Amino acid sequence: MKSKEHYIRLSENVSAIIQDGCEFKGTLAFEGLVRLGGKFDGRIFTNDILIIEDSALVKADIQADVVVVSGRVVGDISAKSRIEIFKPAIIKGNLTAPIISMEQGVVFEGSTQMG
Repeated sequence: MKSKEHYIRLSENVSAIIQDGCEFKGTLAFEGLVRLGGKFDGRIFTNDILIIEDSALVKADIQADVVVVSGRVVGDISAKSRIEIFKPAIIKGNLTAPIISMEQGVVFEGSTQMG
């Protein structure tokens, strides 16, 4: 499991940011790295990295290469490479990825499938 700080440093090369205080509804498809800190309702697709920050509330089904969560997610997350979850994350949904790591203190309600 990489550290939360690793992803903070990595996010210097961000393609887009939806900050705390912003709301977005719809389908988000992107290349590169996106940091989500606001409210999002819809679907998310990428072959790259999605970072869901502490301040985020995401109601979406997510498909990505790598998903890093420390905010709140309601919906299913599917990742080609890995899902990494850091406190204070709250997730209500199913997780599917070859690698799933969860820091102690995370709240998770759902099922996992690895393979």
